[in-house]
This record gives sequence, C-alpha cells and structure tokens, in this order.
Amino acid sequence: MPQARVQIRPRRRPPLRFLPLGGCGEIGMNLNLYGYGEKNHEESWIAVDCGMMIRQDLPDSPLQVPDLSTLDTLDITPEALIITHGHEDHIGAAAWLWPQWGCPIHATPLAAGLLRAKFAERGLSQQAIQVIEPGEALSVGAFTLRYLPLTHSIPESCALLIAAGCHRVLHTGDWKLDPAPLIGPTVDPETYRALAPVDLVVGDSTNAPLPGHSRSEGQVADALAAAIDGCQGRVVVSCFASNLARVLAIGRAAERCGRRVSLMGRSMERMVGVARGLGYLDDLPPLVPVTDLGYLPPDEVLVVATGSQGEPRAALSRLAKGRHPHFELEPGDSVIFSSKAIPGNERLIERLKRGLTRLGVSLLDETNHAELHASGHPAQEELATLYGWVRPRHLLPVHGESRHQQAHREVARALGIMAPLIPRNGDMIRLDTEGLHLETRHPQTPRIIHQDEVARLPGLGGNVEHRHGQLYLALTVAATDDGWTRIGRLLLDTHDASPLDEDAFSDWLDDCLDDIQVESLAELRLALRPRMLAWFGDHLRRMPEIHLQILAAEAEISK
Repeated sequence: MPQARVQIRPRRRPPLRFLPLGGCGEIGMNLNLYGYGEKNHEESWIAVDCGMMIRQDLPDSPLQVPDLSTLDTLDITPEALIITHGHEDHIGAAAWLWPQWGCPIHATPLAAGLLRAKFAERGLSQQAIQVIEPGEALSVGAFTLRYLPLTHSIPESCALLIAAGCHRVLHTGDWKLDPAPLIGPTVDPETYRALAPVDLVVGDSTNAPLPGHSRSEGQVADALAAAIDGCQGRVVVSCFASNLARVLAIGRAAERCGRRVSLMGRSMERMVGVARGLGYLDDLPPLVPVTDLGYLPPDEVLVVATGSQGEPRAALSRLAKGRHPHFELEPGDSVIFSSKAIPGNERLIERLKRGLTRLGVSLLDETNHAELHASGHPAQEELATLYGWVRPRHLLPVHGESRHQQAHREVARALGIMAPLIPRNGDMIRLDTEGLHLETRHPQTPRIIHQDEVARLPGLGGNVEHRHGQLYLALTVAATDDGWTRIGRLLLDTHDASPLDEDAFSDWLDDCLDDIQVESLAELRLALRPRMLAWFGDHLRRMPEIHLQILAAEAEISK
C-alpha cells in the first residue's frame, strides 16, 4: 500500500521592518528604526541616528526632536543607537531622547566626541558612547552592521550595511562622491561593488532633483584661495562649523596669503577643538585669540565666523551691528559667505547683508561666486553611480521633503530599481520576499525642547480641552520679493476632525500669503495664526486642535 507523500512547506522567513520617526518629508531630525522578527514574538530593534532641527517658523527658533510616543505604543525599545555621522540633524536630539532607552551608542570618533560634549552639558553619563572606526563591524541583537566610509561635508560620515536574517540593507546616511576631499580618503568603489546586490537602499534624497555631480571640496578650496588673495583689509569667512574641510581650506588659504587665523563663535570653537584632539586639523595654522586681532594690520587678519544663516545672536550678526566687543569691520574689509542659504533664512540673511553693506564691507556670496560653496549631498549622477555599484533591488527615499523624495524615486525607477513607496514619518514598512509594503501609519505629534524638557508642541487654538480631534498642517513656502508664496500641495493629517475642503482652504491661503509682508517664518506663523483660526472657525462644524508647521523650499539644500 503506497504511503502518503509528505508535503514540506518552505520555512517562512521573518520580515525586516523600517520605521522612520524623523527625516521623511522634511530636512533634518533624522531618526530611523529597523526591526527584525515576527510580531508578537521576540523582535529585535535598532535605532539609526537621533537628530533635531530648528523650527524657524516658531519664535526663538526652538529645537524640534522626534516624537517617541509611537515606540511606547508599539512597545519598541532599541537595543542600540547607531550614529552615521556628527551633524546636528543626526545627533542633536540624542542627549534629550537617549535617556528613555539607556542603550549602547555606537559612533565614529568625531561623532562620539561631539556626543560626549553634549552629554556632559546635560549631566549625562558618557559610558554608553562606544567608538567604532570606519570600516569596522559589530553585532547588535539580530543585526550585523558594518560601517562603510563615504565622503560628506563632515569627516567620518559612513553608510551602514545592515544584515538581519536573509535581508541586506544599505542605509546611506548623508553622502556625496567627492573626488578631492580635503579630509579623509575618497570613496572606494570596490568596497561597494563587493556588496552587490543588496535588497534595499534607504537613501539620501536631498539633492535628487539636481542633475550632474556635486562640486568637490578641493574645487572650493581653490576658489577660496583665489578669493582671499584678492581681498584688501580684514577678511571674515562664514561657513558651517561642522564643515571641517572648509575650515581647513580657509586656514591654508589664509597662511598662503600672509594672514593670521582666528575663530569666532562658540560652535566653531567647539567643533575645531574636538577635531584637533582627533588629529584632523594638525596642519591648520596657529590660531590667534579674537582679543589680539586689534594689534594686527588689517591685511594680516582673517576670521572664520559662525552666522552665515543670519542668526541674530551669532558672531557675524554682531559684527554687522558693530556690537562685537573685540572686533570691528570697516570700509574696505571683506566678508565671504562660504555657504548656501538654508530655506527659510533668506530674509534674515538679506537683513544681515544689508547691515554689512552699510559698513562699507565687500560681500562675496553664492549670488556672485557660486564656486565658494559645495553641497554635501549627491546629485543625480552620483546616485546613479552608487546604485550601479551596489545594484539594489528596492529603494526607500528618505532625508528630504516630498519633492526630493519623489525625484529620488524617479531616478531609481529610471535605473530599474523598484521604489513603490515614499515613506513619511510614522510609516511602518515591511520588507519581505514579496517586496516593500506599508503595514500601518502612526501620525507624529511635533515635540520641541521647552524649558530644558521635551514638550508637546501646543496647537494654535489655545484651550485643548474643548477641541474636537486634531488637524496637522504642513505648509511649504518660498520667499519672494513681494512676500511669500506657497510651493506644492498642502500636507494635511486629521485625527477625528471635521472634513475639510482642501481646495477652498488652499485658495484662501494663497490670497492670505499675498497680503502678508513679514521677514521671517516665525513672523509669518504669527501673522497666519489669527487668520487661520478665523477661517477654520467659519468653515468647520467642530473646531479641532490645529498644529501648523511652516517649511521653506529651495532647489538645493546643503550643509
């Protein structure tokens, strides 16, 4: 009698999950989580980066940090925090949020040094911060990770190869392909070709709308040397403090031109101090204290200053107002902006430049010398090159506003890479043998640092007790000569709120923006607040609690 044939079912492989809580649909505040295993069983989770962003649409520009309430709801606690590099939008929230986890933190030496300084300021223990060198690997729970060096606008920026079960993911962090970086090596193509094919790339979208290739730091160094050599009188160069290659280029150019270098601004001094302790700026010329600059002839002075974004309390704004206690600018001096305007800061920067011009200072900036700055993010040619090396099957575009993510998706599709989803903060995305799927969506409540604590961002409507549901509105605007204009569609998210006629509201909002004449995003928010509450009061049956975030748009965003 024939025996029954035994049917063996293939073993089901656990999926990999991806949960972004910051950095999707916005620039900054990056926090991504990866989970492996079956739900309702023992899942293993890690967090990648823990950044903040500055809310330019709020008075006093508070820090906004990711909302961790979704992790509490889902009972997720990461087993480790993995840091890709030391920019504030990747480490700036760690001192506020990490105490809720208490897990090990893995970071390369520079990022670890910056984190230690932040933890010391808040009185936190630094024992959890563990240093890992670029190129090394580690294991955390169900995950194996390898730090892969990439060039960016800060040293030691690394991509992560994340492996769990049968899944292999390349999390790029921030990067570019710089053929002539001033600090650190160029990218080794063979390192990335050896990874191919990977199942998924979670990738930087910031410059995806731009064709071609980003400018090299080596090119910027040559341009800075030529510009400084042509200046008379004192020279002030303003750049982002974290761009150590730029600081080094300025120092070398100053030395060649017979100028002495001084640093101005707390963040600049801290960044350079940590970097020098790690040996990154050994050939930076000796620094002169700001208090000694008055003893030097004007043509021997060069100052590297913070404040390129028009920050009112930064060094460059104090110089423009003649309020610095040890240094004054005079007619014939020069100010070089080796940076690009961050969207939303255009009017503050113009106000700063008007103040400098009134002093008789010559200005060199992106409008007349674009070669004095380079982005730290990949344009389309660089994206295609990297993806040609690693041959990903799928892409999740992160680190960018919706338009950047969409452009990144189109680049991937043109290369034959599957990109079915544009993630938003709070999306639980599953990667399995059938591809990428959106499992659930968890709307995020804005959180800011208020009185030294993480606090829920209050809504526009005052007393919350009598509100009906919640309405989250993200509005993207651009500064124009006449005021402000809306860019793209509104991003609306409602929680048990009354239905909203989005077209009618958009038309009203466009007319409203035409009538408002203010300088900054914070002033725009204050001007919109009463008008918006009145409109919603007239058009909604029940008034929700309204949360407004105003973003600023521009073709390119650089650090």
